[in-house]
Amino acid sequence: MSQGERIGVLFVCLGNICRSPLAKSVFRQIVRDAGLDHRVHVDAAGTSAYHVGSGPDARTVATARERGLEVEHSARQVHATDFERFDYIVVMDRENLRNTERVRDLSGHERDVLLLRTFDPEANGEDEVPDPWFGDEEGFVAVQQMIERSCQAFFEHIRSKHGMHQ
Repeated sequence: MSQGERIGVLFVCLGNICRSPLAKSVFRQIVRDAGLDHRVHVDAAGTSAYHVGSGPDARTVATARERGLEVEHSARQVHATDFERFDYIVVMDRENLRNTERVRDLSGHERDVLLLRTFDPEANGEDEVPDPWFGDEEGFVAVQQMIERSCQAFFEHIRSKHGMHQ
């Protein structure tokens, strides 16, 4: 990718109603705050088709809203064409890493798939963003914090790598 081209980032989780739409919204806000929304396209998808067409989980929306962030998204499943459309495919956990790599391998693409939490400066060796779906509000808050830290560090990584300035 040459300097000045638009960069595509796709966040992936299982159902595409909790973690990945939250990461999409957090990352979009970081990009917008940096004045670079014209340079970065952000989306989210799931490895399953459980919730295709559904909006984000109400607990995700409520937790994000408490931190001043709106989460708007319609769930979709990751597709082979995503490996052509996006420069970065970023997953939440190892199960979705394997599932996303399967889609990639079947598509014949060689794009790397990254674990978001590997960018979290407070990960302490943990590389997964846990699925909060079965938990309580505290789990959603913890996931939001992990995603915010990870997305900020990931943004700095790609900003540096691509020489992105306003």
